[in-house]
Amino acid sequence: MLGTEAATDLTVFASTSTGATNDSNHPLHLHSSDTPGMPLVSSPFDGRGFPGWKRSVLIAISAKNKLEFINGSCVEPKLDDKDYPLWSRCNDMVTSWLLNSLTKEIGDSVIYSRTAKDLWSSLEHRFGQSSGAKLYHLQKEISKIIQGNSSISAYFTTLKRLWDDLDSLNSYLGCTCACIVRAKGKWLNSWKIRG
Repeated sequence: MLGTEAATDLTVFASTSTGATNDSNHPLHLHSSDTPGMPLVSSPFDGRGFPGWKRSVLIAISAKNKLEFINGSCVEPKLDDKDYPLWSRCNDMVTSWLLNSLTKEIGDSVIYSRTAKDLWSSLEHRFGQSSGAKLYHLQKEISKIIQGNSSISAYFTTLKRLWDDLDSLNSYLGCTCACIVRAKGKWLNSWKIRG
């Protein structure tokens, strides 16, 4: 009987002393399978196809319940806060995951980012900007696409990929003018109707 009481006391102490780390829904929780060397995506980002790579990383980070570390909503506690070591460990883990999802050249350019959010912001700033040349080439490619000998399924898949690429580029445009937004919507809809 004495052994059972001691075991119960130990369990209660362990669950209250580590608080956030025992709750798998808490952003400071790390699962036993979370390791620093784990890549989030199958192909490291090499400077091309940022929107697709970004989406894959966001899905993986969301599945790990760590989006708060790259969007800034999990705020860094003060150094003397009891949660600081937990936050720092999780931040380092997310930083490591992001670095493992980049080629060596790109990783070397952001390795000294202080937080995972800083690293993510740096990548967004450098690669997430809409490029007029990319936009032009996508529009040109969409206007020239024909089914030819492709099956309807293959043709639609190619067209859908181009539309998604165009939409991801257009999402970076920061104009809030209602007339432009409506014009963009009409322009996109006219392309979808033609396809």
